[in-house]
Formats: sequence, structure tokens, C-alpha cells
Amino acid sequence: MLFSENIYKFMFAALQEAELALEQNEVPVGAVIVHKDRIIGKGFNQTETLKDPTAHAEMIAITSAANHLQDWRLNDCDIFVTLEPCIMCTGALLSARIKTIYFSTFDRKFGACGSLYNLAEEKKYNHKIQIFSGIYSSESEALLKKFFVNVRYNKN
Repeated sequence: MLFSENIYKFMFAALQEAELALEQNEVPVGAVIVHKDRIIGKGFNQTETLKDPTAHAEMIAITSAANHLQDWRLNDCDIFVTLEPCIMCTGALLSARIKTIYFSTFDRKFGACGSLYNLAEEKKYNHKIQIFSGIYSSESEALLKKFFVNVRYNKN
């Protein structure tokens, strides 16, 4: 086991959020934010449902966690997300001062934590986020594949 049992537990919770997105015909990405070993914010992609391009899992989880703590600073918080955060979400995570990002699988088209860019660990900002990847990657990839196969099938 590469990570502690809690890391796997929290990533599993993010996968459950991704499954909720899949059930609603959204790109299956889920996120949870953890503070002191407790989930204080969670979210899943809702861009289609809300007709909002910013309604990514991470953005919804950030809002939920900030409301819980009654503070926009999430300094002592970690995020667990099933897909590598994009530029928008990584920027929001930097602004929120998240401590650590754990993600399942890389996003080769939009990823900003190692794929296309690595904004989270960039030394130019006043904050740097630690990154860990690969936790439940095959499960996350399977959900994404299922979604996109369904999208292609329903277009024909």
C-alpha cells in the first residue's frame, strides 16, 4: 500500500461523487475536501445540469468546504479528485490555499497538475500545493470511458 488507509477511503468517497455525476449524464468527476480527517466539502461535475461552465467537481467542493469552515482559506485542507484538475480548478485551489491535491488519473487534454501544465507546484506563486496521483486510477478511467462510450453511442 503506497498511501495510508485514509487516503484510499477519501479517494473512494470522491469516486462515489463521480458515480453521482455519471447517473446524471455528467462527465464523471467527483471531489471531496478533507479537514482534520473529516470530509467537509464534496461535489461532482454539474456543468450540464446547472448550465454553468464553472460547475466542476472541485469548484463545488471548494464552495462547500469554505461554507463549512466559514472561511475562504482552506490552508489545512486536502482535496481528493478523480481527474487531474484543469487550469480553472487549479487556480481556485491555489487561491483557496489547499495543502494537497490527490487525484486519480491524468487529464491529457486539460490537466494543470502535471499533464499540460503543473500550476500547483509552480514556484512563481505565493502558494504551492503538493500533488499525488494514481489513486484508484483504473476505477476513475473506467467511469470516464463508460461515459464517453455512452455519449458516442447516443450520438449515432
